Amino acid sequence: MIKSELVGRVATANPHLYQRDVENVVNAILDAISEALARGDRVELRGFGAFSVKSRPAREGRNPRTGERVSVAQKSVPFFKSGKEMRARLNKNGQG
Repeated sequence: MIKSELVGRVATANPHLYQRDVENVVNAILDAISEALARGDRVELRGFGAFSVKSRPAREGRNPRTGERVSVAQKSVPFFKSGKEMRARLNKNGQG
């Protein structure tokens, strides 16, 4: 599902809301999560999961074309850990 599909589903489930208002709310939520992660904060949505930032250490890599060794700098990457309720919902039929 892409963001426009999410907006469409939420708007359909809430016919009293205009689609543009739903889109503004979805964008505001995603912006707030992104800003919190950029500050290094953890964002927890109970029952859904938690977003955090993990640090990947600097390492020695290889250029896939030439095989030449290259230095890869340390970087921060977003990380998501699903909540218990989400995991239970995904596995309720004994799948996965």
